[in-house]
Amino acid sequence: MADADPLPRLTPARAWRPRRVLVTRSALDWAHGRGIAERAAAAGIDVVELPTDRLALAFPDDPRRAYAEAKATLAVTVAPPSKRRLQPIAPSADWRVDLAEGCPAHCGYCYLAGSLKGPPITRAYANLPEILAELPPRLGAGTITSRSRSRAHEGTTFEASCYTDPLGIEPLTGSLSALVAWFGQWEADAQLRFTSKFADVAPLVGLDHGGRTRMRASINPVAYARFEGGTDPVAARLAALARMGGAGYRLGLTIAPIIAAAGWREAYGALIADAAAALMGVPDTADLTVELITHRYTPGSKAVLESWYPGSRLDMGAAGRTEKRTKFGSVKFVYDAAAMRELRAFFETEIAARLPRARILYWT
Repeated sequence: MADADPLPRLTPARAWRPRRVLVTRSALDWAHGRGIAERAAAAGIDVVELPTDRLALAFPDDPRRAYAEAKATLAVTVAPPSKRRLQPIAPSADWRVDLAEGCPAHCGYCYLAGSLKGPPITRAYANLPEILAELPPRLGAGTITSRSRSRAHEGTTFEASCYTDPLGIEPLTGSLSALVAWFGQWEADAQLRFTSKFADVAPLVGLDHGGRTRMRASINPVAYARFEGGTDPVAARLAALARMGGAGYRLGLTIAPIIAAAGWREAYGALIADAAAALMGVPDTADLTVELITHRYTPGSKAVLESWYPGSRLDMGAAGRTEKRTKFGSVKFVYDAAAMRELRAFFETEIAARLPRARILYWT
């Protein structure tokens, strides 16, 4: 087992409590699905067992009300083969493994906006054994860390937070704990990765993780907290990360999205200083990494976000932006080359000075 947790339990500022939990008929065939329903019922949440596998959601026509209803709903479903099939997830990891789809937070820049179909309901998958069965065949077959000279020591990496924040829904799902424990028992050159804007790590600190899980805290300056509704404060996220380091986990920081608004130098300088202070006592075995992701959006995500958060002060205008084509031919808007150079130089300098033990994994 991992060493006993040396720090007192941190009480997160916010814990997601959906108004209702919908459980599909097939989800009840799985012990994991039944366990989610039981935890929700024990917490006093309304649990509705559906007669079919169809989520018949009678949301109002008003997009704002539909959004609010969806964000207050957790659906327990069975991941079909198309959702279980692992996909590369550059530049983060070799493979994406999805425990759920959707997120309980209310972020004005949400990466999922425009990429997930329908109302933003959080769907947790009941068929965890089938999801886990997809992992061993991918061992050593990735192209991000498996074949990277600088990151080969991480082994084959599996990213669990591409389409959800697994820690934010963990009190109800238990899925992240199950995955961490599974990796802890898997005698393989592999590593699980997840990033979060939440801070309740109590279910994870005592697990026998075998050093094969890296938690990253997703952080942004306090000045931008208004764009991250329903999440824990950055100070709580950093304290939780330090706690995980004390429990022997590998650690990382995801600074995202980097927003080049007025005063960004001062804001991000203070953020990096706060991170350095919070992680001062973390052992070298934590192998601290940093991922730097600038703010970007697609025309589709912009339209969705503006319908979800009308009147938002997040700048998604054309000034200072340039179009970037993805390998799939879609368009996204990123900061122009001059802004990118200035931002990158600043972060590389500040991180080297404040967090000299940290490895910058990528800039994008």
